[in-house]
Amino acid sequence: MTNLSRSLDIARLPVAAKTAAMIIGGSLALAVSAKVQVPFWPVPVTMQSMVVLLIGYSFGSRIGAATVLAYLAEGLAGLPVFAGALAGPAYLMGPTGGFLLGFVPAAWFAGWVARDVRGLFPTSLAMIAGHVLLFVPGVVWLAVSLGWTKAIAVGVTPFLLATLLKSGLAAALVSAFQTKAR
Repeated sequence: MTNLSRSLDIARLPVAAKTAAMIIGGSLALAVSAKVQVPFWPVPVTMQSMVVLLIGYSFGSRIGAATVLAYLAEGLAGLPVFAGALAGPAYLMGPTGGFLLGFVPAAWFAGWVARDVRGLFPTSLAMIAGHVLLFVPGVVWLAVSLGWTKAIAVGVTPFLLATLLKSGLAAALVSAFQTKAR
């Protein structure tokens, strides 16, 4: 091992530095995934929910949730990390605020199930369940102003196919890495 590769060896970093690097890298991945958009109504379809679940699954429940909280804090502070052009407290109070808050339990759940779930089908079910956890606060948030029927009509129904596809893609990625790790 050369001196350069020894100095870049992440295994030698203190735990706090590794955790900080994971959180910063994960929040950056979330910001990038927010900008990968398919125009849609009422909000664009992004890759955020898939990345949230992959972060939780990869980092574990505590660091995964902390990563999402860091991402939300960045947006709350005004950094342009969300899907829209705006950031700050007003963005979190908008129609997507509940879904953004739902990222936290979704990441935590994905990290929690990662300890025991293996294989494409069980991992797909876990990713779908993580998406459900993400949708619940989002629909409740919308229902306050729109009512339940309209909240489900605009906040869930249009996104079902994309959610299933993102869950399947996330499960395929996880399963591929699990197979490589063996």
